[in-house]
Amino acid sequence: MVQVVVNDPIGMHVVLDLYECDPEILDDMEKVEEVLTKAAEAANATIIDKRFHKFSPQGVSGVVVVSESHIAIHTWPEHGYAAVDVYTCGDHTMPLKASEYIIKELKCKRPTIVKLDRGLLFKE
Repeated sequence: MVQVVVNDPIGMHVVLDLYECDPEILDDMEKVEEVLTKAAEAANATIIDKRFHKFSPQGVSGVVVVSESHIAIHTWPEHGYAAVDVYTCGDHTMPLKASEYIIKELKCKRPTIVKLDRGLLFKE
């Protein structure tokens, strides 16, 4: 009989559906970049690069690449909605702190949060 033991996951992926956010913030590329940058810092992640794009007539997409993975966002100001991924690995990162910061700064009134363990490694 083979016994399988699950080790600690390599990373944590937090998926946020943020409803009833402030539409002005969601349409402000500089503000969205600032929020995600500070969220990465709150998570104790190491920022490597950032890339953001402002859509016409509205909306922002962007990613903060961190050595531990990424924080990404896509906004729909006309719906007051943002889709956010916070994915980090390593014992020193705190993706839930980053998520809480983003929710607060986007003035989200109705967040949904799904937390996934990623990279579940098995050994016999």
